[in-house]
Amino acid sequence: MVQKSDNPADPFKKALAEATKVMSHDPDLTVSYSVDPAGLSGEAMRLPQVSRRMSRDEVLQARGTADALAMYRRYHDEGIAARYTPPGDMARDLYTAMETARCEAMGARDMPGTAGNIDARIDHEAQRLGYDRVTQTSDVPLATAAGYMIRQLATGRDLPPAAENALEMWRGFIEQEAGASLDELNDKLADQTEFARLARRVIEDLGYGDQLGDDPDQPDENDDDADDNAEDQEEPDSAGEDEADEENEATPEQSQEEEQDAAQAQVSADELADEEMDEEAELPEGDAPAEPPPPPSASEADPDYRVFDNSHDEQIRAEDLAEPVELERLRAYLDQQLDPLKGAVGRLANKLQRRLQAQQNRSWQFDMEEGILDAGRLARVVANPTTPLSFKVEKDTEFKDTVVTLLLDNSGSMRGRPISIAAICADVLARTLERCDVKVEILGFTTRAWKGGLAREKWLADGRPATPGRLNDLRHIIYKGADAPWRRTRNNLGLMMKEGLLKENIDGEALEWAHRRMVTRPEARKVLMVISDGAPVDDSTLSANPANYLEKHLRDVITMVERRRQVELIAIGIGHDVTRYYQHAVTITDVDQLAGAMTEQLAALFDHDPRARARFLGLKKAM
Repeated sequence: MVQKSDNPADPFKKALAEATKVMSHDPDLTVSYSVDPAGLSGEAMRLPQVSRRMSRDEVLQARGTADALAMYRRYHDEGIAARYTPPGDMARDLYTAMETARCEAMGARDMPGTAGNIDARIDHEAQRLGYDRVTQTSDVPLATAAGYMIRQLATGRDLPPAAENALEMWRGFIEQEAGASLDELNDKLADQTEFARLARRVIEDLGYGDQLGDDPDQPDENDDDADDNAEDQEEPDSAGEDEADEENEATPEQSQEEEQDAAQAQVSADELADEEMDEEAELPEGDAPAEPPPPPSASEADPDYRVFDNSHDEQIRAEDLAEPVELERLRAYLDQQLDPLKGAVGRLANKLQRRLQAQQNRSWQFDMEEGILDAGRLARVVANPTTPLSFKVEKDTEFKDTVVTLLLDNSGSMRGRPISIAAICADVLARTLERCDVKVEILGFTTRAWKGGLAREKWLADGRPATPGRLNDLRHIIYKGADAPWRRTRNNLGLMMKEGLLKENIDGEALEWAHRRMVTRPEARKVLMVISDGAPVDDSTLSANPANYLEKHLRDVITMVERRRQVELIAIGIGHDVTRYYQHAVTITDVDQLAGAMTEQLAALFDHDPRARARFLGLKKAM
């Protein structure tokens, strides 16, 4: 007899999972509920967790997310997307937002019941991001507004108020620049290929044509293909002219237009090959838009984020900020300051290592021809002496291909005990994870000066233009590279004890910097842990820009990192609540708790049991 579940939410979750499989036309789809971000990965779909209370918001959020992901699964072809997705970051975000909106709009047309559920999800997300209170375009990503526009035009439905307010920030610009292209939307909605071509046209209309890359519909005329095409064209009239074939010369029978095209192609190739003519070769672009696109943004997450002058920013190794003798002295001072804590931190590190090694050693491969003798199968040999001996082999670790980055706030408010404990915990975690074949990178972020540096001086000299953007010089510090062994970088962490190092903090750009470093790593799994004591603060920037300028940029960067899902992002706040920024975060009130929080966070991330992860990460999230 099957025992009946005592969780009142289980029947709803089971019914929703079965309905999602049917709507997505994928009976093999695996549906799970997790506190991790919702999404699709192969044959697995994650939906928001539904608690025993089954509150109205939880149910609507789960249904809306399930319907949206099911429509994406049903109407989206990854092969077509891989062909047409632009390589540029902003263009890719625009394309993804429009393609997602297309799939959801197709679902609303074919299955009207999904429209209301998806609207509820959109409303919840828009309110969570504060779109009901925005008053300017810089508060809303252009890609988000473009997705809302596609959805509204394709379905004819009114957007939820918060989403409608966000779209209004960009509606005039989108209609003015891309209105003619969007008039064809309804004719191309059902065909993903045709819609992809339309989306690329819209992206070009919006000024990001330079990020589209090569035209996927244009045949490749380079290398061998170009030679083959030239030979095919010349074969009827000059099949025996080997020299003409080798040099790809046009025959007299070629049309005047073909000769002109070949001449132009040759001129372009010569110009590109000449390094001194690079700038001139870019000028005669015949296909350039009437109005050139804006210069690249200072931030991938927010195209409106500005930096007044970045010529004095620096990304520097710790050993370049102090002499080896001074680093050794500072490291000895750090060890002396934290000597009473070493025992407690060491015990936590051993606990973390035991948990990781337990996962390394928990599974075996049996009935092998060599390895460790399997005593549990010796009974077969006793029963039948002709049976060969059986051996077992321990499986390799499942998280071996992993890199962890610790991004430490080096602002002045961390001075004293917080920065000391952060440094020693980073040290211990680096040693512990290195023993478990997990690479660790340790980074720090601060500014080069208090209340603005050379960038602010330039701003003052230029007459204090309005809304200049960031007005301080960044200092991003590499204490330990992911490939550097701990023993060679141990003294670098003592730099955090250096007087005058800790100044102000611009978290958004630091997080974006750390994320860029991680995504280029070859490891399959990437974990980024941010340790900070509050919101970004730079007096010079905030005095000349809106009061939420840096905070908004931090939120935009976090949203970008969590949306792309290339990196798993977690945060620990020291004395300040960072759960209002990060989806997975812990706030500690005493810096002595930092070591335990770090080890528990990492142990939970490496736990393959989703329920165990949910118990820790779910309880620590802000309600």
